[in-house]
Amino acid sequence: MNHSLTTVLNVKIGESKRVPRIWMEGESLTRAGLKIETYYCVQTTTENRIELHEATADYKGETFKVSSRNRHGVQRPLMEVRSRLLRVVFEQSEKVRVAIRKGVIVITAHQHELNMIERSQRVLKKVREGAKMAVCSLFHAGGVMDKALHHGFVLGGLTSFVKVAVELSSVYLSASLRNNAELWQPESVAIHTDIRDMNWGNNAPACEVLVAGIPCNSASRAGVAKNGLEFSEQHDAAGSLFVDFLEGVKATNPAIIVAENVPDYQKTAGMAVIRSVLGSLGYQVYETVLNGNDFGALERRRRMVMVAVCKRLTQHAFDFDTLSPVKEKETCLNDVLDTFPLDSERWSTFEHLAIKAVSDKEAGKGFAPQHLTGAEGFCGTIGKGYFKGRSTEPFIKHPTDSSLLRLLTPQEHARVKGIPECVFAGEAETKAHEIMGQAVIYPLFVSVGAGIAQFLRAALLQNEAQPVQLAA
Repeated sequence: MNHSLTTVLNVKIGESKRVPRIWMEGESLTRAGLKIETYYCVQTTTENRIELHEATADYKGETFKVSSRNRHGVQRPLMEVRSRLLRVVFEQSEKVRVAIRKGVIVITAHQHELNMIERSQRVLKKVREGAKMAVCSLFHAGGVMDKALHHGFVLGGLTSFVKVAVELSSVYLSASLRNNAELWQPESVAIHTDIRDMNWGNNAPACEVLVAGIPCNSASRAGVAKNGLEFSEQHDAAGSLFVDFLEGVKATNPAIIVAENVPDYQKTAGMAVIRSVLGSLGYQVYETVLNGNDFGALERRRRMVMVAVCKRLTQHAFDFDTLSPVKEKETCLNDVLDTFPLDSERWSTFEHLAIKAVSDKEAGKGFAPQHLTGAEGFCGTIGKGYFKGRSTEPFIKHPTDSSLLRLLTPQEHARVKGIPECVFAGEAETKAHEIMGQAVIYPLFVSVGAGIAQFLRAALLQNEAQPVQLAA
């Protein structure tokens, strides 16, 4: 019989009578050189590795027998490696890789487990030493989300920088490079490309945090209806971007992942795949829907927020309920609005909106216009295309002429979202509104960043108190 065949098994570490064990069975064991009725013993052990060889007749230590089972007239080999040594070497790993060749058995940590060990140790080392955490920023846009998280990390006693950023728009990326100096270091890499064209290769930089504002133009109910889609993943440009997001995760092996999208994204197949894949890669996924109005912003923007944490850091859950607002909300819109002369060119009749309102009413669409006086304590969502004067977004009423309205200025838009006005410096009004319209509520993600910093500090304390109890 040819015993030169190599057998590789990915198996779970189970438990029998409170003792860790791995179970192997099948013809592949014989093909790899294991003989029924022989005994194996531990030859060598190193970090994350155990090597077993056939035991000699006079061996007195712990052994593991190659037994057999008869099924349908065929004798099949089986072997149970049941030993507390499995937990000593592999701590609390869920899976191991078993390679058998010419009768030698080598048990090593599964690659996913090695990735978990590497990323958890890397981030805890940086937290311990006060070093800057490297961030991989996907769908970077104007860098508002990264800036907010960076601000939150600082509030929590940590700091960060963008190690690699990927963005489709050269205008948005240039604005971030120009206006977010605290995010960039000489070693940063800014990549202007469609993320679908990214080739991460084998030399992608390891990052402690991955940030992604996954494009939502196909995920909202309005987006599905507008594009005539049956489901969001059908969208040509945005429907499959969750795949590229996951490729970035695999390439950079972050300890913490932060993503956001519209609330409807929670119900998509893409989000279901994200949850499943991140779970298999060793992350615990936490998600919720948060309202910017609850975190000090006047804009009542609801967003799904996901924080995924390496399972080796999850002695305690990441809890969105512990997030604290870092900004006090203004009393009303008038607190952030500028004053314009009654005859300013910014006032307009916006005739196209009146016409559209009639057609929408006849079609039974029920869209409610946002014509605001400034006395309101909130406003609805302001999107990327705000400068186009869309019917469902906020307009300010003229103080004396009910036929006139105006759009918010970029400065007012920034204040409504709590975004520092510096983020759009040097940009035309159109691009300024685009940068902020697709951005996050700034103070909300400052709170998320501070919460992550608090979580990492607690994980470090737990690790140093019980250094072998990292895994959950």
